[in-house]
Amino acid sequence: MKPLLGHRVAVLGNMADRALARFLASLGAELGGPVEGASFIIDDIGLGGLAGVSIPESAVHVSVTAFGSGGPRSAWQGGELVASAMGGALRVTGEPGLPPVKEAGDACIFHADMVAASGALAAHYARGSHGRGQHVDVSVQQVAFSRNFNGVLVWQFDQRKLARVGGSLAYGKATVRAIWRLADGWCFHSLMTGRLGAPANQALSDWMDDAGVPNPLAGTDWLSYNRSTLPAETRAVWEAAIAAFFLSRTKHDIATEGLRRGINACVANEPADVLADPHLAARGFFDTGDGLPDRFATFREGRAQIPAPAIHTGPRPGPLSGVKVLDFAWALVGSITTKTLGDLGAEVVKIETRTRPDLARLDVQVSASKPGNWDDKPWFAHLNSSKRSVSLNMKKPEARELIDPLIDWADVVVENFSPGTMAKLGLGYDDLAARNAGIVMVSGSVFGQTGPLAQEWGVDGTGGALSGRTFLTGWPERDPVIPGAVPYGDVIVPYVMAASVAGALQHRRETGRGCHIDASMYEICVQQMRDYLAMAKRGERPQRTGNADARLFWQDVLPAAGDDRWVAITCATQADHARLLALTGPDVAAWTAVREDHAIAAQLQAAGIACGVVQDCEDMIERDPQLDGRGALVTLDHPLLGPFGHIATPLRFSRDAFTPFRAPGMGEHVHDVARDICGLSDARIAELEQAGVFQ
Repeated sequence: MKPLLGHRVAVLGNMADRALARFLASLGAELGGPVEGASFIIDDIGLGGLAGVSIPESAVHVSVTAFGSGGPRSAWQGGELVASAMGGALRVTGEPGLPPVKEAGDACIFHADMVAASGALAAHYARGSHGRGQHVDVSVQQVAFSRNFNGVLVWQFDQRKLARVGGSLAYGKATVRAIWRLADGWCFHSLMTGRLGAPANQALSDWMDDAGVPNPLAGTDWLSYNRSTLPAETRAVWEAAIAAFFLSRTKHDIATEGLRRGINACVANEPADVLADPHLAARGFFDTGDGLPDRFATFREGRAQIPAPAIHTGPRPGPLSGVKVLDFAWALVGSITTKTLGDLGAEVVKIETRTRPDLARLDVQVSASKPGNWDDKPWFAHLNSSKRSVSLNMKKPEARELIDPLIDWADVVVENFSPGTMAKLGLGYDDLAARNAGIVMVSGSVFGQTGPLAQEWGVDGTGGALSGRTFLTGWPERDPVIPGAVPYGDVIVPYVMAASVAGALQHRRETGRGCHIDASMYEICVQQMRDYLAMAKRGERPQRTGNADARLFWQDVLPAAGDDRWVAITCATQADHARLLALTGPDVAAWTAVREDHAIAAQLQAAGIACGVVQDCEDMIERDPQLDGRGALVTLDHPLLGPFGHIATPLRFSRDAFTPFRAPGMGEHVHDVARDICGLSDARIAELEQAGVFQ
């Protein structure tokens, strides 16, 4: 199934080899040719640089630039390093006491391209509704900023800032180690909160016991363990013991015995390891002409054909107005997918349960939140805007009195459980399509719906470790660090899912067929590492390079005046570097070290040199006019937390602007949905309430 077959993409600037172009081509679009007659136009120039280009009114035109089109800094120079610095991702990547270090590859640009793909396909769907194209604008800086959920909320509520923690992860009040040295390499592992993490945590403890090593984890009640509230002294003792244990294991041990035991650890792969992965081979991921991946998601077209759906729009603004989404998703991947769809105008009904609440309702990351209250977590609020919540105990047969009518109502079903879980509930794609032949279902998982690892589970760091991102992030001769130290796989997969959904919906309009979309975090992270895979195929062995980039003449992160203040500078050519030295003298670091960071950036940008402050959340929230002008935070009034800035979906549409609304309380809308969508009487709703169905 190729939803964009027959569509052509005009490519302007240096977009031909970018992930956005590859994504559109993977859906069947033809790349190249003139602007005239193109269905899509993509550029990395921005509207300010295209004044003389006549864009057809029917075209979907997408610009992806460092700072976006319009605003006081739209003309600023910058690539990956500068946008990462100004967007906050660079600030938290690296080791304490060392300069910040960039993630492997063009991570922020790849993320922005996936956001752009979701915008392009949403505008494509909107064009199917009203017949007109529009401009979709994406700022790499704003996209990088949108990853900073944890950093934003701890600044908003507690005036705290996250720091670089090397091979650890920062969860609000807690810092949890996640990269561990093995006898012959490194692995990723972190102890997880709640029911999801309990079996894996216990499995690690059991393995340590079986190995006869000191084990302070023994006897822990993992169902009550909370990573955010564990005392720091206890965590230090645990992590010392875990570090000693992992150092006695090999990469092979982790990939075999660790997998068998279910400890949820994975090896930090090198690119050559990725190319040799039997799971990817079983899924045919490298079955292409050049042996490099071209697939971002897999589509299985529905067998039944329905009459072309009527074109309808809903009461909310946005390019996806009128789309109806049944949301079984949870955690970051699912939540951001349906947040994106909902923010862009779709009507989203989120199915939740009090017996296994979303992790974002559990984590106590700020002082305003309390254990046991599912509705006071700003992390959940950030991730779940523009949705209605229905709480159901799915173990009760009567829950189907709501689920079945909602399946009939929905255009889209979103889920990110372990593969097979929905089928066990009688909610697999074939079950859904039997009731609603035109349904579009999208499933997000770490490994995909098929293949030898499909039933294994993982987290954001799993995709980073397996894809090579972790191994290639950091300094030469030192241990790898967590790439970004803020979610990555968890935030790029949702935009692939949202883009695929929008493309599939327009395809359904044209063909009458729904589909099942399979999005694998592992595969999408590997797509971001495609250039390194090409190097490995040539026999090279890529290594960590700090902030250097072989494609550029010179770039670095240098100290500025003040505590832990830095600037990122990129000189793509020798001429750029000569201009820099003419201003600073031969010792650039000495020149920057005695100057204020924002003044340095302004001076160098005025001279045409790409430079950005390595911003923290205070910088971005309180004093960045470009982010403020783009509405990177949108103020929504929360019933328990009050009004605060929520991270906006980082897209701007010239025609179909959108307006998000606040996240729901647990089960807040169950009665309304039961009555208005499912057609239940007030008497029956009361009976279901009494029977405990709405739990």
